[in-house]
Amino acid sequence: MAIDFKDLERSDLVIDEIYCGGTVPNMSSEVLNKLMLCSNSGGFRQVKNKDGKYAYCVLYTTGEDVDWKDYLDAELGRFIYYGDNKKEGHSIHNTSRKGNEILRTCFEKLENNDSDSIIPFFIFQKVKGRDVRFLGLAVPGDDRLTKEEQLISVWSQKDGRRYQNYKAIFSILDVSTIDRRWLIDLKNSIDNSEYAPEVWKEWQKKGKCKHLTAKKVVQYRNKEEQLPKQEQDLKMLREIYNYFDDPYEFEKCAAKIAQLMDNNIVAYDLTKTRRDGGRDAIGKYRIGTDKSNIQVEFALEAKRYDINNSVGVKETSRLISRLKHREFGILITTSYVDMQTYKEIVEDGHPIVIIAAIDIIHILKKSGIKTVEDVRKWLKNNF
Repeated sequence: MAIDFKDLERSDLVIDEIYCGGTVPNMSSEVLNKLMLCSNSGGFRQVKNKDGKYAYCVLYTTGEDVDWKDYLDAELGRFIYYGDNKKEGHSIHNTSRKGNEILRTCFEKLENNDSDSIIPFFIFQKVKGRDVRFLGLAVPGDDRLTKEEQLISVWSQKDGRRYQNYKAIFSILDVSTIDRRWLIDLKNSIDNSEYAPEVWKEWQKKGKCKHLTAKKVVQYRNKEEQLPKQEQDLKMLREIYNYFDDPYEFEKCAAKIAQLMDNNIVAYDLTKTRRDGGRDAIGKYRIGTDKSNIQVEFALEAKRYDINNSVGVKETSRLISRLKHREFGILITTSYVDMQTYKEIVEDGHPIVIIAAIDIIHILKKSGIKTVEDVRKWLKNNF
């Protein structure tokens, strides 16, 4: 049940609850200003206490920025959020909202084990119109990752000009409801509020994080969910499709995409044309450290299909039947897997990773290949 606009100023924060915007077509209908006592625009919305210091920060994401895709990993209780330097011509910390400066400060405190001085973060995502969903109470970092992985400076470019932004990892704390009286106490500089969640107090005191994790449910992606929607993304996909006349050459590209997806893929060998036994490449996936690891074999199948042609049971059955004991499979296609085939793979528990057209685009963008021209250069330099 969604929270009506008129009730925002007395509402608690509930995980995955939707908070509705007003009906007036101006900023007076904005949700977070009333719900969280913050400004009415921006991705970073810092709130100061009566002493003029930061009390807490609201992180807002539309989820629609294709170049800087914020996302929630509910299975791990982890949120990936990109900073606010998204234009060329500025240094990484020179932003109007000072969002990247906040990220740097908080992660420096985390590095120095100074969690008791770090402000809480409240994460919201756009649903539709002015409606938002509360994703959770978050703290910077994730103790399941190395410190180097938790705040990363990422290079990007626009119109041929390079610039940097942050990729920040946050942990969602395991609390389902937050009493809004805690927000009032934070604004009033009350440090030991009786309304603060216990998991927050534990994290501040000991730096220990109890993540809000959710069991993965069986999911199938339909055609629309596997194909890009943005025209720019479709052009990138067509650039890849049109570059390869020989399907065997695309297999090299697919193997490279798999490595961009996961750098634990340490080696692969392309199989000989017409003698692949249902596998276009055979590779090694490393688990462990540099000096102590095991390598698990995987088989890769590449399908260079037009977006109007689906990968069906015939193609996937061929890959499944060739998987050996303790092997897994990776299927990469410039198109999509039809629903019947997708369901069979998931429901029968086949260890196959499906990389459809939209996944290819996401993998490339995370690797800094964000435009048609970037794709063209990448293809020319590698194949």
